[in-house]
Amino acid sequence: MQVPAGPKGTRDFYPDDMALREAIFSSWRSTCGRYGFEQFDAPMFEHLDLYTQKSGDEIEKQLYVFQDKAGRSLALRPELTPSLARMVAAKGNNLKRPVRWFSIPRLFRYEKMQKGRLREFFQLNMDILGVAEATADAELIAASVDMMRDLGFTARDFGVHVSSRALMEQLFLALGVPAEKLPSLYGVLDKRNKISKEEFNAELAAAVSPAASPSAVAEALSVTSLADLEKVGGPLPAAGELQQLFSYLGTYGMDEFVSFDIGVVRGLAYYTGIVFELFDAARSLRAIAGGGRYDKLVKLYGGPDTPAVGFAAGDVVLGEMLLQKQFTAGNRRSNVFLISLDERHPENAIRTATLIRHAGISCEFSLRKTGVGKQMEQANAARSLLAVFVGGEEEKGGSVRVRNMKSGEEDLIDRRELVSRLAKLLSA
Repeated sequence: MQVPAGPKGTRDFYPDDMALREAIFSSWRSTCGRYGFEQFDAPMFEHLDLYTQKSGDEIEKQLYVFQDKAGRSLALRPELTPSLARMVAAKGNNLKRPVRWFSIPRLFRYEKMQKGRLREFFQLNMDILGVAEATADAELIAASVDMMRDLGFTARDFGVHVSSRALMEQLFLALGVPAEKLPSLYGVLDKRNKISKEEFNAELAAAVSPAASPSAVAEALSVTSLADLEKVGGPLPAAGELQQLFSYLGTYGMDEFVSFDIGVVRGLAYYTGIVFELFDAARSLRAIAGGGRYDKLVKLYGGPDTPAVGFAAGDVVLGEMLLQKQFTAGNRRSNVFLISLDERHPENAIRTATLIRHAGISCEFSLRKTGVGKQMEQANAARSLLAVFVGGEEEKGGSVRVRNMKSGEEDLIDRRELVSRLAKLLSA
């Protein structure tokens, strides 16, 4: 019989895979805690119209949609921002601002799979709501950089590319693109690095012609600084906000990580201001993370006017990058492994393991009657730090032998001091 495979686009997490996942999650939580963010979560599925209200009926093609037994249309969540906006809207002005929340949700999106993108995945979401100033944008960009540095990455590994939807709107209107064509133009720009140059140029021409010149738009997209951009589009009010943002980021000490990139659009329709994406230095993978300002979303769901900014980072691309750096999560099953010198009678090992576990120390022992050699193999497989030999003549004399599994050094410990000495050895 053929072994059944898991659903396409999903992953099985064996213990080693789970160790990597938990190492990422632990680092994410550490970063968020250091920045003063509180954790929240929302349902795994929502009413379908929560997403179609924001993005139109086209979004349904990317969703896992189903009906419950009452005939209501529901969808597995493809992102968390709509749920966040719904929750904030439900509290209205009773929720103290600013909101500084994070979450690590499991998400689902039915779309074409490729390197760095699956149909089931996890994300870190960090959001600040209630602050209109660019200080909030700078705070989150700084947090995204520290998220990467906490995982061991440097400016040689990644960069943050920053732009502004408001700036692009002002620029393209100045170049003659009608306002009603901007959404389709943004859709084309978001695919810039995902399709061939020929396909991009053709789609760009179709999106802006005949009202605007495709070559003028293409020229604007080739600039690499705000100063050069104003030479193309004239004075742009939103450029001042970006200049202020870069000034703040310089104060954070982030200059080497961040750069202006007019090509960063972000595909979601709800972005209203500054947008940013993190990419690996070689641009060999999809975006590591991305986000921006979405000042109208809470009001769209019936809440008060609420300025908001956030970003999300996916675990799939980060996992790829960590594996490329040969990152090891150190999947230790237990800190202490008991080696029974009288394998025929496991009661002594059981009593000793219970004593050690009640002290909060992870401990295991062989559940099968087997020799010392095989038990040592099990201790190595568990990646235990210490081996404790129970039973035998030494214990009859009131002592227990403890071996450091890394160095091979051994100590005789008074049986009555076993737990306290193990705690000291493990904390050294």
